[in-house]
Amino acid sequence: MKRHGDGVTCGGCALSAAGATAAPLLWLSMSRTQRHLGGAFENEGMDLSVLFTELPFVLLGGAFLPLLVLTLLVRLTGRRRPRED
Repeated sequence: MKRHGDGVTCGGCALSAAGATAAPLLWLSMSRTQRHLGGAFENEGMDLSVLFTELPFVLLGGAFLPLLVLTLLVRLTGRRRPRED
């Protein structure tokens, strides 16, 4: 039996990849993050621990939040996979 790729699954993977890319870029562009990474005057307030504390959560949130939204939308719209009998 030949199995075809599901468009929703492909869309979910694409959204997850886009979110995992966009979230750290947005996080790096914030003034608070720039200040912690040495963007302040003469590196005042430089705190590199944000790379270990905040960055993993930003990556996970960016990857899973779009996937969660897509899953909820699919469930709410009632789209079901056809049975393969």
